[in-house]
Amino acid sequence: MSAPFDVYARTQDIEPSPDVPYDEMFGRSGVRPGYELVGEQFEQIGSEELRTRAESLSTAYLDQGVTFDIGGVERPFPLDIMPRLIEPEVWSPIEKGVAQRVRALERFLDDVYGEGAVFADGVIPRQVVLSSPHFHRVVHGLKPPGGVRVHVAGIDLIRDNEGVFRVLEDNVRVPSGVSYVMTNRRAMATALPEVFEDHRIRPVSRYPRQLLAALRATAPAGVADPTVVVLTPGVYNSAYFEHALLARLMGIELVEGRDLVCQGGRVMMRTTRGLEPVHVIYRRVDDEFLDPVHFRSDSLLGVAGLLNAMRVGNVTVANAVGNGVADDKLVYTYVPDLIRYYLSEEPILPNVDTWRMEEPAHREEVMDRLGELVLKPVDGSGGKGIVIGPRATSAELAVLRAQIESNPRGWIAQPVVQLSTHPTLIDGAMRPRHVDLRPFAVNDGQQVWVLPGGLTRVALPEGELIVNSSRGGGSKDTWVLSRSALPGSSGPAVPEPPTTRISLAEIAAAQDPEPGMPPPVEQEPDNAAPVWQEQEQQQQQVPGSGVQSQSQGHQSQNQTGGSSC
Repeated sequence: MSAPFDVYARTQDIEPSPDVPYDEMFGRSGVRPGYELVGEQFEQIGSEELRTRAESLSTAYLDQGVTFDIGGVERPFPLDIMPRLIEPEVWSPIEKGVAQRVRALERFLDDVYGEGAVFADGVIPRQVVLSSPHFHRVVHGLKPPGGVRVHVAGIDLIRDNEGVFRVLEDNVRVPSGVSYVMTNRRAMATALPEVFEDHRIRPVSRYPRQLLAALRATAPAGVADPTVVVLTPGVYNSAYFEHALLARLMGIELVEGRDLVCQGGRVMMRTTRGLEPVHVIYRRVDDEFLDPVHFRSDSLLGVAGLLNAMRVGNVTVANAVGNGVADDKLVYTYVPDLIRYYLSEEPILPNVDTWRMEEPAHREEVMDRLGELVLKPVDGSGGKGIVIGPRATSAELAVLRAQIESNPRGWIAQPVVQLSTHPTLIDGAMRPRHVDLRPFAVNDGQQVWVLPGGLTRVALPEGELIVNSSRGGGSKDTWVLSRSALPGSSGPAVPEPPTTRISLAEIAAAQDPEPGMPPPVEQEPDNAAPVWQEQEQQQQQVPGSGVQSQSQGHQSQNQTGGSSC
């Protein structure tokens, strides 16, 4: 290909090997299926015009407040103008594998905070769970209304050098990033109308309605018309943009801890009309700050007595308190066994090979190969604490060795996985940059729905393997193509089925859902016009309670809450 892909093509080794990453667009025989048309269209647009449109994207994001906090500075979340395309036959196992993983983790969390059969049957050692910093004994025995603990999940995937998607980590505590999926789609439809028009892409705009339906479905028993709110740490939180956007698109209140009060085992919201009951809280505050009675007593972000209201069944908190134990990277190594144990199925999406530092044999092998592997703290997020052995200095490896020896439970090791690369506009030309993928799933207690696509994160510095936005990474719009829309396809179009809703009851009992189940959300047609304009006209202001106190202590606490994207 010629410009803008000429520099990319000259530097890209398309022969697969353990040291050469899989490229999403170029294969041994040239451009991969699905990318032919977009490649031709980008050539027609030209490098200079692409650069102009990319600059316009960045300016528009900053003007619209689509930002992320990095080191206390609000910056536009970088969106690359080259979309990532996923063919339907590639997406199908991802969709099924993510839903499978959510189902297994839901069963696991219910078990470890309940009967504990998984320990008695020897699937995972009890000490692995009890020693996790995110296991909270205070919620042991607490059954959430609707029986759902994982309402929203973000499962991080990478594609290895053979093109196989693998799970890198699970996020079922407070997963973030879905707002960028929606804003990216809207921005790309504006920046590349001619490209967007010629591809039939599965929509992402129904996510807010799907999430709201799931939250309402898990409200306390006997509540016909539940009041749902989004609980945010405040304006200083790095993901505040997402909290405000989701509240606005769902048409519900955005509240802070000081807007809520617990009385008589019930949660009430302060309004100009007096106190009003709250039945479902979609919280974006970490466990440790959620209830100062049971967790950090100095927290200004939570609601005193919230756990008591949860225990008596008067309020649903999504996601459930204590879910962080499933995000623990040591627990991650047992998830394939948990899938087999709870679901009697083989994992659809494999893990990355992992050594457990708490096991002496594993630890001995890793210590001998410390400079070859990637070491991760089990409770880290946002790429924090990761040590890439081949890039670490002797002094850094010495410090790491001491940390592992003093706390082996706190570390895992993995091989250096060459994340797949994707053409990314850098200095006016397409260059390979490493990417991952975070699909989002919504669970209403009956079915798991997976958002078509997800957040593709891209490491912008050359050779960088950590894609997190907190480390300066960017994102791409992820286009899941419809079966009837592959460029160059011949024959009659194959009708695209509704976005998959995988029924838990059907899988568990191989039977139809019980009568009286709520009907699925109406499917939008592919490439339907976004619902943003209608919603923005109806809701000109973000619901909320005002500006947070700007005291230093409050600002510090507002930086907590929500896993980094």
